[in-house]
Amino acid sequence: MYVAVKGGTAAIENSWRLLAAQRRGDTSLPELSVAQIRAQMSLAVDRVMSEGSLYDPELAALAIKQASGDLIEAIFLLRAYRTTLPRFGYSLPLDTARMNLTRRVSATFKDVPGGQVLGATYDYTQRLLDFALLAEGDSGEEQQQEAMPAAAQEPPASMPRVDELMAREGLMETPRPTADSEPGDLTRDPLMFPADRPLRLQALARGDEGWLLGLGYSTQRGYANAHPFAGEIRRGTVSVEILADELGFEIDIGEVELTECQMINQFAGNREVPPQFTQGYGLAFGGAERKSMAMALVDRALRARELGELAVAPAQDEEFVLSHADNLEASGFVQHLKLPHYVDFQSELELVRKLRAAHARERQNDRQKEEGRAEGPGNTAPLIQKAA
Repeated sequence: MYVAVKGGTAAIENSWRLLAAQRRGDTSLPELSVAQIRAQMSLAVDRVMSEGSLYDPELAALAIKQASGDLIEAIFLLRAYRTTLPRFGYSLPLDTARMNLTRRVSATFKDVPGGQVLGATYDYTQRLLDFALLAEGDSGEEQQQEAMPAAAQEPPASMPRVDELMAREGLMETPRPTADSEPGDLTRDPLMFPADRPLRLQALARGDEGWLLGLGYSTQRGYANAHPFAGEIRRGTVSVEILADELGFEIDIGEVELTECQMINQFAGNREVPPQFTQGYGLAFGGAERKSMAMALVDRALRARELGELAVAPAQDEEFVLSHADNLEASGFVQHLKLPHYVDFQSELELVRKLRAAHARERQNDRQKEEGRAEGPGNTAPLIQKAA
């Protein structure tokens, strides 16, 4: 993202003061705290963490406050901070089958083993403004205080995935090992094409939600020949483990909240592989259900060539999708247009003036040629007019 801007020191410092005043807003109102943002704007915090590539709810909330609610600016702040952190190792692959679930739904089986867990979702709400929230104490406080039924059954600690159930019958593809034993690290190495699936998933995980949503929507409208089913969407906390070299065994260093989506698509098969279902995969921090679903749709579209399908849609073009997915790069390239381009524009202006002058000369020459032909000896138009 473009950040180098030159200008007068006094003007820039005044701009900072104006920005701080804009962020604070009406001083007669209580200031919004980082703790409030973290607790009450959790979905915004989750998006900033996912696209900022750093799981820290407090710092994400701080970034949102500092950016006055501009989520892309908050993502920029969080990524910039992440670059200053030391890296001491990589975690082991997360076992999302052992997720401590708060939500788990499947659109493919009504009686999925383990049951449907609706959890907290806007899916079943009426999209009507709740004017009770304008009151000093909102209605959510009373609802939150209502205790859950004592007989409510907790979800089991481990739930089999829907794709695993179908894989037992050979109806679902089995994951293929990647060419390299260790996946690449997009936070350290630039994205190069062609990219393998682990790198693509990394780019999609931190890609802009709106971009992925639009591309995912395009795949459903016929621009990827996709007819997807939400095999399973699950949200909950997962333990993060690392293998400490000095200890020689795995240790649990904490938990992260995730949303995982497995999207199921048909696959016609070929001479070697019988017809079966294939998958698109999405994973994001926190309650990022829409993001993980869009990510799964685009992931499946990008697997077209791998599965021997024709790649004819924008969502199937790896370079097009991944090169424009990063919202910081996109925002920087768009916003750099407001920086001074005086010299460039003057050269363009001079070029347009020269082209206009040349165009005017050509038009004048064309008119002179037309007038010469009209007054030439072979032109009988004046005689016809006199005879008439």
